[in-house]
Amino acid sequence: MANSFHIHPTNAPEVARKRYRLKIVDVSYDRFAGRMEAAMKDRPRVRAAERAMERYLALPGTELMTEKAFVTNAFLLLDLFKELMRENAAPAFTIRGCMGTILPIAKTTPCLTLGVMNDEGVMAFCESDFVIIPAGILLHYISGKPVFLHNSTFPHDGVVTAAHCSAPRRLNGERYEPAKIMTHYESEYGAAPKVEMPVGQQVTFIDPEYATGRWLGFTGIVKSNPLYEVCRSQQDVQIQGDWEKLRSEVRDSHWMMAYGNHLRELAYAARKIGINWIDLSQA
Repeated sequence: MANSFHIHPTNAPEVARKRYRLKIVDVSYDRFAGRMEAAMKDRPRVRAAERAMERYLALPGTELMTEKAFVTNAFLLLDLFKELMRENAAPAFTIRGCMGTILPIAKTTPCLTLGVMNDEGVMAFCESDFVIIPAGILLHYISGKPVFLHNSTFPHDGVVTAAHCSAPRRLNGERYEPAKIMTHYESEYGAAPKVEMPVGQQVTFIDPEYATGRWLGFTGIVKSNPLYEVCRSQQDVQIQGDWEKLRSEVRDSHWMMAYGNHLRELAYAARKIGINWIDLSQA
């Protein structure tokens, strides 16, 4: 189905269905566009989104660096995404075409929307990447916290840079981290949070290989929140473990991150579901 939620150009969705027994429900953009158009004409619904926008921007440590209309539309999108989840009794959500197809429909980007969903305890992921989504689901349930789907770089001098435009802010499950609400990086449009993670915070990474079921895990320590010419939320993280081995073991372009050290629990769960688990922090 062209231009739809929950479809990936590889066979990763089929692997997710068979190996991890995920039930994937498709909702086409053709169906969704009508809902969004109607919502934008529904004055009570728009006013509710405007109030949600004002409450969000009033959170301590929040700095607006984009247009308020983009943030309002992000909360209107939030309402519709949650509506779809209720209709399908879905515990998790993902969207394809989030860097293009959705923009003229929603008149914003879904980056902030997905971050807020995770802040509220819902699993919400961009790009419908079913290579990484099973790992994100597992890490979410093990950590009990929001997880961050992000792009990665090759490790250099023991450091990896993690970056994406849809980061949650309540990564410890309670407080909101400081954030600048900017545009989405590639499009320079919409609303996307640049979340500032505490320097010294320990995090757990999963770097999966979906076809063979071989997943790498390791921990790291946040060193800084730079402002490189990459996706908005970005962290330089000092790798705890064999970073030179990681350099030759990097898998998909997307990894999962969560606050804390969850390697022992992940190793136990991986054995139970038939994953070949490699702990680089114990190497």
